[in-house]
Amino acid sequence: MKLWLDGELRDSASARVSVFDHGLTVGDGVFETMKAVDGQAFALTRHLDRLARSARGLGLPEPDPDEVRRACRAVLDANPMPLGRLRITLTGGDSPLGSDRGAGGPTLVVAIGPVTRRADTTEVITVPWTRNERGALAGLKTTSYAENVVALARAREQGATEALFANTVGQLCEGTGSNVFVVLDGEIHTPPVASGCLAGITRALAVEWTGARETELAMDVLGRADEVFLTSTLRDVQAVRRVDGRELPTAPGPVTAKAMRIFDERAADDLDP
Repeated sequence: MKLWLDGELRDSASARVSVFDHGLTVGDGVFETMKAVDGQAFALTRHLDRLARSARGLGLPEPDPDEVRRACRAVLDANPMPLGRLRITLTGGDSPLGSDRGAGGPTLVVAIGPVTRRADTTEVITVPWTRNERGALAGLKTTSYAENVVALARAREQGATEALFANTVGQLCEGTGSNVFVVLDGEIHTPPVASGCLAGITRALAVEWTGARETELAMDVLGRADEVFLTSTLRDVQAVRRVDGRELPTAPGPVTAKAMRIFDERAADDLDP
């Protein structure tokens, strides 16, 4: 495998980042993950825009979008595969052992790995930990992912593929790496970005393409929703068949099935919507 590290393609076996890199020592970094289909990254422009927003929010220099595009193209060309996870990571670079950043500038890595298409349905759990909708990192896609690691591990222990968080005021927020939608009386709803959830790229496209409404939702909505589905870069639109111990009546239900079909059709028509 080949990856891009600070300006050039390198073999993954020999590519090295400093042990003093701020992304390693304190989680000071931002990233984007994209679906790559037959050598083409999906929604690259939207992902680059969000990468820049996350960098600004963390106080990192914004990456040169042309350089990042070149890096993505080089990695995709060097690693042909039918379906891949393409990841851009930008960190604070070499820094002192502490929260202060060094003066050497950021580290940029672009890498890819093969994936398989997700199942049409899945199971999720809820967890007792909360998202802080008022925190400094709210809405930013940062490499500070330990909360997600812990929550996803609990989900895996219970046979699920995702864990859902409330925010600090008890509203439904998001998953560890996905956004959540519910169907109530035939209408699709999803938590607003103000809830503290990430402004997911797939979430935004699903809202645009299905007419979903952004609605503040109490956590108990998961116990009464007619249908539930997740969105993310690699899930696209994925129906939920079980939430905690509750079996959904049908999965995918009719509204979710339509959303899945619409997303697949629109995404196939335009790889950079």
